[in-house]
Amino acid sequence: MSLSTAPLPIVRETAVPATRSMSGLIMALTSALAFASSGPFVKPLIEAGWSVGAALLVRMAIAGLVLSPALIRVLRRSPGFLHRHGLFVVGFGVVAVAGIQLFYFSAMSRMPVAVALLLQYLAPVLLVGFVWFRTRRAPSPIVLTGSAVALIGLVLVVDISGARFDLLGTVFGLAAAVCTVAFFVLSARAGDEIPPLALAAGGLLTGAAVIGGLMLIGVLPFAAPMVSVELAGVQVAWFVPLLWVAAVATTLGYAFGVMAVPRIGSRVASFVGLSEVLFALAFAWLFLGEVPAPIQLVGGAVLLVGVVLVRSEADSPGSPRGEAASLPAAPAP
Repeated sequence: MSLSTAPLPIVRETAVPATRSMSGLIMALTSALAFASSGPFVKPLIEAGWSVGAALLVRMAIAGLVLSPALIRVLRRSPGFLHRHGLFVVGFGVVAVAGIQLFYFSAMSRMPVAVALLLQYLAPVLLVGFVWFRTRRAPSPIVLTGSAVALIGLVLVVDISGARFDLLGTVFGLAAAVCTVAFFVLSARAGDEIPPLALAAGGLLTGAAVIGGLMLIGVLPFAAPMVSVELAGVQVAWFVPLLWVAAVATTLGYAFGVMAVPRIGSRVASFVGLSEVLFALAFAWLFLGEVPAPIQLVGGAVLLVGVVLVRSEADSPGSPRGEAASLPAAPAP
């Protein structure tokens, strides 16, 4: 058995049925909606004394266990699955699960949340540049225009006015963006050989192991007090928001996310993922009483225009999807 290093062919979507594409779009939006609820539910816990590492460990471990039947089913059906694809699944967990969380929260600890979000959500633009570099094929004008419009909308939505520059925080934020690119690119590999839900389950359990290991050696602090927090004006026990974030938000976010990418491509999925910022504003408004400013609403409209432009190019006849181009293949017999 050996590791294949042959580049993947450039994937084109000319034969993808419209129903499959639409289902992928719905899954991507559902994933963004689920992920968006995490912040408003975790924020009160952290403010009440929970450490970031403890919250991440619980959310990843529970979500991984909820999805574990899919992984167990694959292991029973294909005994050699871990031998062939184990390194790929572990890599997904380390980079696309634990990496995103660790780098994002590290950036957030050194700079305003809005700036950290902006840096992480540069991922779609980085993905366009990555594909351009690897394929030596310039994106179409409509993709470049959509990328620029979406970026402008994102800046308006997160409202970074008055923020100060922090070099290390910026490095962490950009690292989170790179890990987010890896999430979309690696998710594009999901299919018959690597079922999406099995990939999500293995990645989440790996991510939980990484976070747990970092806490054991003292890199990340652990604090999980039994507190009450306020959501939508109601006092609830600590486990209520945590169970939502772990069993619903994280589980659905990763499950639908990895299922969406093979259907609509990593580039389109990454731009659709920007809607998470808009959904997060709505959740913060509903549960934390944080009313969005008018400029943020304008930015949301601009962002959506950019996403629609990128999506329209993907639907045009003969448009390439080459988001997974030239990446090393997963282990093969």
